Amino acid sequence: MSASSKPVHTKLPSLSTEQLSISFGGHTAVNQVTAAFYPGTLSVIVGPNGAGKTTYFNLMSGQLAASSGRVLLQGEDISRHGAAERTQRGIGRAFQLSNLFPHLTVMENVRLAVQGKHQRRLQLFSRWNSHRDWIEKAAHYLDRVALATRQDDLVANLSHGDKRKLEVALLLALEPTVMMFDEPTAGMSIDEVPVILDLIHDIKAQGQHTVLLVEHKMDVVRALADRVMVLHNGCLLADGDPETVMASQLVQEAYLGASAKETDH
Repeated sequence: MSASSKPVHTKLPSLSTEQLSISFGGHTAVNQVTAAFYPGTLSVIVGPNGAGKTTYFNLMSGQLAASSGRVLLQGEDISRHGAAERTQRGIGRAFQLSNLFPHLTVMENVRLAVQGKHQRRLQLFSRWNSHRDWIEKAAHYLDRVALATRQDDLVANLSHGDKRKLEVALLLALEPTVMMFDEPTAGMSIDEVPVILDLIHDIKAQGQHTVLLVEHKMDVVRALADRVMVLHNGCLLADGDPETVMASQLVQEAYLGASAKETDH
């Protein structure tokens, strides 16, 4: 049984999973999850710790190979492709700081991402400042995440919140059609959060991108989500519009109810 109030789509989904599953040592972390994601929509995946949210993300972006089921991009089965190939095909993911080069500057990090997107290689003795298009693109992405004034700083010297912003800038630099964010505001101060939330909202509003978030903050979910998916013990418990899903007794009992009870006391 699941809460469901999903719109009917006539277009091909940009990303979808069919009966997607993975097991580790007899434990099924993601259990036959079927879902489709469309351009111009923002889907938020929620659930208690250990529900399988990040594992599901890893299966879609290629960090893990599924035990069974399929991942499709624009209708094409990409289940056998690794993470690098999926990135080239248009799946971009922010990885909670793991893609940053701490001993390079903020600008150098983003320029490398721009270079990687266009699959160019610097010729011997070539200088970065001779590639104005890379620099201009990188500066544009840094401005979008409010890091233009920090472009010459070493990444190692950034605050946690600024590192998260830089991760988003790297994702933008890859120019993906599917954007995946794993708790994008985690560790940020109250003042820093609106920059990222406004940016994600603007990306969705453009209508060209498919946006997926793993999130546990209900205020973020309510502010951004067109759709909420609830995972519980690796299974898709509910999938639909936020109001319907949040009101589901099944969801309240499995996930939201515990928080609500704590708030009452």
